[in-house]
Amino acid sequence: MTLVSGWGRFPVVDSDVLRPRSFEAVGDAVVAGSVARGNGRAYGDAAIGAVRTIGMTGFDRVRSFDPATGRIRLEAGVLLADLIDTFGPRGFLPFVVPGTRFVSIGGAIAADVHGKNHHCEGGFGRYVDSILLRTGQGDVIEASREQNSDAFFATVGGMGLTGVILEASMRLRPVETGWIRERVIATSDLDAAMRALDAGDSATYSVAWIDCAARGPDLGRSLIYLGEHAGKDELTEAAAAFPVGRNPGLAVPMDLPSMTLNRYSIRAFNELYYRMGARRAGGSQIVSLYPYFFPLDSIADWNRIYGRRGFLQHQCVIPEAGARAVLADILDRITRRGDASFLAVLKKLGHGDGILSFPLPGYTLALDFPLKGDILNFLDEIDRLVVASGGRLYLAKDARQSRATFEAGYPALPRFNAIRRSLDPAGNIRSKLSQRLFDEV
Repeated sequence: MTLVSGWGRFPVVDSDVLRPRSFEAVGDAVVAGSVARGNGRAYGDAAIGAVRTIGMTGFDRVRSFDPATGRIRLEAGVLLADLIDTFGPRGFLPFVVPGTRFVSIGGAIAADVHGKNHHCEGGFGRYVDSILLRTGQGDVIEASREQNSDAFFATVGGMGLTGVILEASMRLRPVETGWIRERVIATSDLDAAMRALDAGDSATYSVAWIDCAARGPDLGRSLIYLGEHAGKDELTEAAAAFPVGRNPGLAVPMDLPSMTLNRYSIRAFNELYYRMGARRAGGSQIVSLYPYFFPLDSIADWNRIYGRRGFLQHQCVIPEAGARAVLADILDRITRRGDASFLAVLKKLGHGDGILSFPLPGYTLALDFPLKGDILNFLDEIDRLVVASGGRLYLAKDARQSRATFEAGYPALPRFNAIRRSLDPAGNIRSKLSQRLFDEV
């Protein structure tokens, strides 16, 4: 048995970890209580088997690519980082990327990850054409919108509970360069930040960093980052059409003491970060796609900043109607508590594509908290606000929500469960997340 955790490093549990080298061996590895795992970037317990965890990163081959259409067939263990670095210089990028490029294709499909463009272009699953799936009862099926469509839409966003994703066919976006034309807007409070995001609906990419330490009239002050793909004619003569994707230049060498992140250090950092961002506001600049999409990837093992006990990420989506009041309430409770979130991101979302896809039209707020004190009780308090608003929590980021919170937020759960049972009547595919939220007790 091996100690396994998600990126948040909580919970840490024993699991029998296998790393098969063939699709046939994947089938042999599926026993009662199995689930697939990509590169371990789900924050909580979604990619930890109830008994056995099947590591899929060894399946990292591209099967085919058509440069005329941008369609690609690849194994589930391919990382987005390798896809970007290989096909970006050839003029193609994924349509959707999350906040880290170190996720596997299988994991991106299972979580139906979303990026800074969900408000206008949807999630990762929208650009997946078909999936080769090994079900819990041993069948290997091809699922698409036309063939085995129930399995397809349950697998997109289904957190690996419909079976093991072996391969996928998807579409890539043609681009001229690997650079982004970025515009920064500094806003003085939450109302201004939400107005700026609404005004940025026509931008391909939009995201807000929120200062969770700001209080009173400054509550919710933010930096809004709007972006568009830059063309070759926007680059200087010295700039290469595609920037070099470097490995992280810095690393957190050890677990930092729990006292490192406190109300004073976070307040000082946020003040500096806001002022530096505000200086860039007003104009536009050309930036590499790497810092624009993946700012934290420049620091290896950044999750160790939160200390040995780990951290919790709380990501909710609040429907558009009444979102301002709910978001203000959440931020006010955080500032009054004094444990400001080190990372706080606000984005707009559209409709999700999978049966259990997280997005719905509204605003998503992502917050990080060190695991200490009464944080679990505090997040239960925030959950009640989310549920009352008609919102829900993102399963790929979750490690502690209650079953009642989950069921209230996902009304399509009965349909998902029926499809899951049809694909896996013996209940072989089970994760720690499914034990906590889905499975009969």
